[in-house]
Amino acid sequence: MFAFLNRHFEEVLGGIILAIMVTIAFLNVIVRYCTTFSFAWSEELTTNLFVWIVLLGTSCAFRNEANLCVGVFYAKLPKYLRYFAYGLMLLLTITFFGFLCYLGFLEVCDEIELERVSDSLELPYWIYSGPVPLFSLLIIVRLLQRAYSDLRTKNI
Repeated sequence: MFAFLNRHFEEVLGGIILAIMVTIAFLNVIVRYCTTFSFAWSEELTTNLFVWIVLLGTSCAFRNEANLCVGVFYAKLPKYLRYFAYGLMLLLTITFFGFLCYLGFLEVCDEIELERVSDSLELPYWIYSGPVPLFSLLIIVRLLQRAYSDLRTKNI
């Protein structure tokens, strides 16, 4: 069911988005220095795409167990406290990204209902904010996949 998530989904999508961002920024710099014209929409697009990349990177970090932690203190804890700390981290992180997913969904619904459009490109703003709840949900899935793997291999 989630076979596509077991591959390098975040890296591929993040790489495509990063290539788009770099191309837009590079073209904007060239046009700005060679002419008096500037792409006003480039900042809007690259800023919103950057948010997407941050969320994809977070998902990738949880999948690869590369998220920020204080390993020195964690390793010195007794086994039962490590399980408690791991469970607390899991609960807090799922709660945070669950709220982000829920609030992002409410924001998307509001933007659709209010027919809000972006300033420069005049695109419906839900196009920019739509991936926030989706990627938050992906982060939760990656976190649960990592927790399942850690519990199965006793890597806590």
